[in-house]
Amino acid sequence: MDIKKILTIGASASMLALVSACSDPEPKNPVGPDDPTLSSGMVSGGNSSSSKGNGVLVSSSSMKNTDEPQMACSEIMYNNAKGDTLEWVEIYIAGGMDMDNMQNFTLHLSGDVDFTFPAEPLKKGEYVVVTNNEALFKKAYPTFAGRLFGNMTGKMVNEGGVVNVKVRGEGDVTCAFSSEPPWPSLADGKGHSLVYTGGIAAQSVSWCASANPGGNPGVGEDACIDVVNTVRINEVKPSFSAAGTYEGSWIELYNSGAVPVDVSGWTLNVKLRKDTIKVNAGAVVPAGGYLVLDGGEGGDFDKEVVVSDQGGEIYLYGLAEGQESSIWLPAGKGVSGVVDVADGSVAQGPLAMATPGAANSALKLGSVYISEIHYHPDEKGALPFEFMEIVNATAANIPLYNSSLKKGWKIEGVNIEFGATDVLLANSKALLIPATLEDVAIAGWGPELVRKSYNIPETVQIFSYNGKLSNRGETIAIKEPYTSTKDSETNETKYYYTWHDATLYSDAWAGLTDADGAGFSLQRADLTTMGFGPSAWKAANPTPGK
Repeated sequence: MDIKKILTIGASASMLALVSACSDPEPKNPVGPDDPTLSSGMVSGGNSSSSKGNGVLVSSSSMKNTDEPQMACSEIMYNNAKGDTLEWVEIYIAGGMDMDNMQNFTLHLSGDVDFTFPAEPLKKGEYVVVTNNEALFKKAYPTFAGRLFGNMTGKMVNEGGVVNVKVRGEGDVTCAFSSEPPWPSLADGKGHSLVYTGGIAAQSVSWCASANPGGNPGVGEDACIDVVNTVRINEVKPSFSAAGTYEGSWIELYNSGAVPVDVSGWTLNVKLRKDTIKVNAGAVVPAGGYLVLDGGEGGDFDKEVVVSDQGGEIYLYGLAEGQESSIWLPAGKGVSGVVDVADGSVAQGPLAMATPGAANSALKLGSVYISEIHYHPDEKGALPFEFMEIVNATAANIPLYNSSLKKGWKIEGVNIEFGATDVLLANSKALLIPATLEDVAIAGWGPELVRKSYNIPETVQIFSYNGKLSNRGETIAIKEPYTSTKDSETNETKYYYTWHDATLYSDAWAGLTDADGAGFSLQRADLTTMGFGPSAWKAANPTPGK
């Protein structure tokens, strides 16, 4: 069967009936401050509300009452305090029309959880809560007087995931959550919820920890924990050199504020080693400047800071609750850090070079990179399915499996882990397609059909993934297993990864909106760094396997 003919010749009414009209998830990149669609009514990290359809919070005044509903998440409890299993999500119609019947709009949750809303109305601006356990919820919030739906299935994995709020039109939203840096740690098992503050709901800078322990479900416009912090962990050098010799670590801080910040007595937590270390007196980060803290013995901390080449989380806590900065270090002996992206987002990962006391270098691109992302196909066009391409940029074959660790490479975001026999050939690309299709039904779907229909050469390998690309945007990262440890109590093995390439694509990227359901794909335009930000991409006709 030729996929290109399925829809273009009108294939069959029954087949077309299976094509869903739903659009999908939303992005992890905030809209840049120069975006003409921004309004100034929102707070939080410089993010503001934006226009319909880009996954950004929309005020009711910015849309007509006849527009399709634009959904939003406003609060998420994904990891309650003290191991409490209660989870809940608060959603609302941010703009557009009211729903006379939620089932007529096919309103439902997907992603880490699943819930289909009943045949009831939903008014614009009304906050409703969906929970996994109605009895536990009512016990935890005895004064709750809002609208509650129970029987949410699935589980919000504490390490991170997404909740998609989906409707029949283009008003879907993807709301992310995570326990990993740079997400606020107070929402990770410490009793606070995540509160949406504006911007792109699949991104950490669009969320804060709730001011109220336990959150404030059913109300909306909740307060963030009241703390100001302009200091972040900006760059970290591990304690070992590339040659494996011990050299001692250093931690660079950056202050984006207009006044110096004294960080004396602040606490550094190296989670992998379970080390808690205090900054010595006299440590001041200048306004708009950098401070490099010596992590060696007798340095700028009350004890030595050992940063393993396994990577992991590092947190810096101020003297006030909620005053924190965090960074996730990939495995490896090189420096890692944070870079500001032109679209207003931030990215973290391995850096091309160490720059202590100065602005960070670009993120280091590895041997394998993402070359194309067809994240929102035109379901009625000639290419009605999503796909990705990755490229081996070296002259040698790259095994996608670490035989000593017995662990395959993985691509975060689309849920693929490669097997023991998988190899990416020298100077070649591989096509990645979904194992199953969500929004379109194609008989005989699979690698053989795709190869035949699009004349893909046999030299181009085709792999299948179990996830789904968000139509709004999400993080995709290529990760190679580096090392592992075994927990002495649980006997569970934990793996640590180096990062080759990553992106946080967005349907809100100016100049690239043709990739959002209009038949184009994102194609790599810059290979000097990782794929963060719109400048790394162009929108063009999709070229699967070419």
